[in-house]
Amino acid sequence: MKFTRIAAACALALAVLATADAVAQSTEGHPEWPGAGQLFVGTNYQPFDRSGREQIERDIQRMKQAGMKVVRMGDLAWDAFEPSEGKFDFRLFDWIMDRMQAAGLKVIVDIPGQPAPIWLHKKYPGVDIVTERGERLDPVERYMDDTSDPDYRRLLVRLADTMTKRYAKHPALFAIGYNNESGNGMVSYSEADRKRFIGWLQRKYGSVAALNKAWASQRWSRHLNTWDEVRLPYIEGPGPYERYLDMRRFWSDQTVEVLELLEAVRKKNTPDKPAISNLWDSAGRKGFDMLATYRKFVSYGAMGFYPGDPLSAGFEATMMRAGMKSPIWFNEFTAGGPGYYGTPGRSRMWAHFGLLMGAQAVMPWTWHSHHGGEEQALFGLIDHDDRPSWKLDEFATVAKEFATLEKLGFPRLQEPKVAIAYAFDNIIATNLPKEGMNNTVRPYVNPGYMKQAHNAYEPLFKDNVDVAVIHVGHEDLSRYKLVIVPGLYLLDAASTANLRKFVAEGGTVIMTAQSAKVNDNNQWHDTPLPGGLTDVFGLRTNAFYNAGTLQTTIDGTEVKAELGAYEVLEPSTAEVLASFANLDGKTPAITVNRFGKGRAIYVATAAHPQLMRPLYRQLYASLGIGPGPATPDGVYARVVDGRTLYVNTTGEPKEVVIQGAMSGVLTGKRWQDVLRLEPLGVDLLEK
Repeated sequence: MKFTRIAAACALALAVLATADAVAQSTEGHPEWPGAGQLFVGTNYQPFDRSGREQIERDIQRMKQAGMKVVRMGDLAWDAFEPSEGKFDFRLFDWIMDRMQAAGLKVIVDIPGQPAPIWLHKKYPGVDIVTERGERLDPVERYMDDTSDPDYRRLLVRLADTMTKRYAKHPALFAIGYNNESGNGMVSYSEADRKRFIGWLQRKYGSVAALNKAWASQRWSRHLNTWDEVRLPYIEGPGPYERYLDMRRFWSDQTVEVLELLEAVRKKNTPDKPAISNLWDSAGRKGFDMLATYRKFVSYGAMGFYPGDPLSAGFEATMMRAGMKSPIWFNEFTAGGPGYYGTPGRSRMWAHFGLLMGAQAVMPWTWHSHHGGEEQALFGLIDHDDRPSWKLDEFATVAKEFATLEKLGFPRLQEPKVAIAYAFDNIIATNLPKEGMNNTVRPYVNPGYMKQAHNAYEPLFKDNVDVAVIHVGHEDLSRYKLVIVPGLYLLDAASTANLRKFVAEGGTVIMTAQSAKVNDNNQWHDTPLPGGLTDVFGLRTNAFYNAGTLQTTIDGTEVKAELGAYEVLEPSTAEVLASFANLDGKTPAITVNRFGKGRAIYVATAAHPQLMRPLYRQLYASLGIGPGPATPDGVYARVVDGRTLYVNTTGEPKEVVIQGAMSGVLTGKRWQDVLRLEPLGVDLLEK
């Protein structure tokens, strides 16, 4: 019986895949999909939590009155659609879809593949999570599902096929979403998981000899004689770096495979509707490599948006968009937070901040405050007593403002000329388990990739320059003038080759310290560093020392900061752009090398805003990159069709110098030489 079920799962998956191309249809091939001149305010709705049809009808009318256009629902509710295996019940959802259509609301139908129902876990225990200590866990929390299990996949594909066929022609259907928060969850250690991991390794390496080399098994008696000796490395450690990276890559591929299966169903049954999924590639427990694979299952960059500070929020938004030309969808959007009711004006400010970043939609999580479960103290637009909170009025204001702005050039369909490199492999290689006495990478990787990435991004962000966050090994870099590689400890072979080509053909790349140290197998290069690019950068840099506060001068700007460790740059063909003033001799701080038609710049320290800001500004003119509107700290702006949108992200009033007399489209006020923004205030200025 087990073999029969597995064979059936494979047959169904292959049949679905055979009907579709491997690459998801992008918005570029679908002008009828959401694009220029369309903004959306909507919400996330859990109708199965509501008390009955009367309350649901009241909810829908309130959504309509608030000016909402789209509702995302279906997620987290597999057993509401399929209460027992093969017995589907769509009666309530059919009625809700009809009522949404009658109210003029469109629906993103989210395939609720996670969490799996209790009945599925009971009948097919292969979907249970097994810990690294061999303990089988009950599914007591969301996403405790082994998504690599064939029975899980077979039943998920059937669910997706049934739902998309049922609603394919429904006039309310707007888009399809896949498995809420894909990337979240746990890795599993069953014997079946180990065998799937071995199969993955066999496809990747081909032989045990090649695996031994990739895993540096000559160290500490780790040599493998047969495939059966392979074990899944511990997610919490300890263990060697090479094996840990492959284990995380394996689980990333499992997530991607599920998304590809769901995308194949969409393309078969609803090819005229886009995929707009609430993904979570950076989820701490598992995550997955979205930036290398998104074209297989994504139409719009979409994700939950719960911002803290503007810098990290801006970086995350650009990472959602990746290399796509389509706008961003905030499938979940901040209305409050865990144990936090919300602050008047905050969601409105972040909604307009999203417009600066290229967003098209904001969908607050969630419509109603939940009475039970883990999120009962995460507060929605409708209070627990069914009374609308002030937040509903605030999103009604956002909807009204969006209706005005969509006629004035929004959403912003950006074409950034600057890119920052990001890679899932590098995140894993620089965030190894804390367990174990032999973790030497953590003290070396300082301040860490994400800190370096944010530091490299900050000066551009404050200069109001558009940026893309991409995997440089999987994009056409000719679209960009400047590519920044901030502390990419693991720079894979594809990225190395693509950067070489980019510079040779006329591009400019900036690489900072701690980059290109290890190869695809997470082992240090046995060639001079930066690995594979010493001729491109025209130098060798192997030694490094900690000098604390460092001083240098860049284009007339003096820089003095606690820059930490610096690498000793040994130029061959590179020229020194700046030297450290407080070290013996003329120790290079920044070098530049001509390679082909382009130039490669190496920074001897980790990325720091004090250092990167004058370096960027020195390059702007030669690259044809113009900074955006000048703004004080905490205020950000972009020019859209001759008008300028300003957003004050702070809790203080701000004054912004403007040119002459201008009118505020949102406030209706007239400004002369100075724009005064209230705390969390926004305005769009025009002559």
